[in-house]
Amino acid sequence: MSFQFRFLFLLLLFLRYMMLTFITTQKAQKVEMKYLLVLCLLIFTDGSSAWRRFFRGRSKDGLGTPNLSRDHNLADDLWFQQELDHFDPTNTQTWHQRYFMNKQFYKPGGPVFIMIGGEGEASAKWMAEGQWIEYAKQFRALCFQLEHRFYGKSHPTQDLSIKNLIYLTSEQALADLAYFIEGMTHLHQISSGTKFIVFGGSYPGSLAAWMRMKYPHLVHGAVSSSGPLLAKIDFQEYYTVVEDALKTHSQACVDSIAAANKQFHAMLRHRIGQQDLSKLFKLCDPLDPAATKKNDISNLYETIASNFAEVVQYNKDNRDSSKTANITIDTICDVLVDEKQGIPIERLGAVNNLLLKANNETCLDYRYMKMIDELRNVSWKAEASEGGRQWFYQTCTEFGFFQTSTARPELFSEMFPVDFFVQQCTDVFGPRYNIHLLESSVERSNLLYGGLHIEVSNVVYVHGSIDPWHALGITKSSNPLTPAIYINGTAHCANMYPALPSDLPDLVKARQKVGAIIRDWLK
Repeated sequence: MSFQFRFLFLLLLFLRYMMLTFITTQKAQKVEMKYLLVLCLLIFTDGSSAWRRFFRGRSKDGLGTPNLSRDHNLADDLWFQQELDHFDPTNTQTWHQRYFMNKQFYKPGGPVFIMIGGEGEASAKWMAEGQWIEYAKQFRALCFQLEHRFYGKSHPTQDLSIKNLIYLTSEQALADLAYFIEGMTHLHQISSGTKFIVFGGSYPGSLAAWMRMKYPHLVHGAVSSSGPLLAKIDFQEYYTVVEDALKTHSQACVDSIAAANKQFHAMLRHRIGQQDLSKLFKLCDPLDPAATKKNDISNLYETIASNFAEVVQYNKDNRDSSKTANITIDTICDVLVDEKQGIPIERLGAVNNLLLKANNETCLDYRYMKMIDELRNVSWKAEASEGGRQWFYQTCTEFGFFQTSTARPELFSEMFPVDFFVQQCTDVFGPRYNIHLLESSVERSNLLYGGLHIEVSNVVYVHGSIDPWHALGITKSSNPLTPAIYINGTAHCANMYPALPSDLPDLVKARQKVGAIIRDWLK
């Protein structure tokens, strides 16, 4: 029920109550007062949430955690003192960064493996299982995982205000890793000839490659999984890959989405259609010409498109932290091609409701300003502080990565072009954060790291064909010092999770190939 509707209903009830005070008994007045109090509570109670489980190509859980095969005594939280600003020697502020350690498999003289934390909370589960742990067993490695500054429990500042977020950059994160390596080397008396190998998936996959490039005297090799290396504002290729992934089920699946999009657009033009859409998609606030703004509609289109992006990006991976892990491309496409479930728009609504139910959500929140207000919250206790505000800041100041509808308007509409995302940067962080800042920031990132022309050695790039992020990564390489492994049929960071009997043969081979490359590095 929308706020406006609740308010109007309450007003009418209040007027009724005032009339009853003159024509009814005291008992009747008390009964009506009870109803009035209940409606007052409804005004301030809203079961919806402005925050989304999948935002800007990032799961609310970040990378996610491996699906553990058994119970483990998980690693304890450990803390390492870092400088707030590694590049200003006059700034002496420090803070404590969380990390985990596993020395169960370590043999003196063995290598040191570091898993790089990223745009979400680090998990001790990664210290127990995951493909990198299998490599650690094989090569008798000492293992560390370092949580990224400003994510999880690693809070360098009192809040997430803009004056503090200036210390949230990939450069500072890489410097954190460099000082961490030096600190652990001293603390654990690691010999000078020890080889350090870094691992990362998604944004940490980028950091892994950049770490080897920037600090080759500290890091001997890097496994970069699903890491986007090219900063780009209009990441229109993202939904091109999503469409191609859906086609692996059938062309009929894609055709159904396109047909539903046309019906959606037509229904938005009249009142009855808006009412039907509100019911079909279980919108938290019914579409209302008087209250629904253009940005609300754009956000609605983008949110529905994100349903498909989330399923595609994490298709059939072995994550434990995802409520939608059992919902795959096949699951949603089976619904979309099933004519027994109605016309295309009804099937699209069924997919939306399937995901709402899986996430224990009662309605779809599409209000633009609700989202903006949540992203503006600078408190560590805010829902967006689990990574949403931080990652959004990094996209607005370093990478872009805006997944627009530019390349696929017939499939997901043309309602969320690049301007829609740039406007969000301005609305959340202020007028300075505009297209001009974005252009210079993206240019700077590609200048710092080289984009797809990065000059580095001892890095292996691993990507899945279904993962939309592979479009900004290196999937082919003729350089034996920087091989690329492209896995057909797999999604985001699939090679990092624990193996399953159902894993595709190409995925099994990819894990084996990475192991062989690490062996060569350690010779």
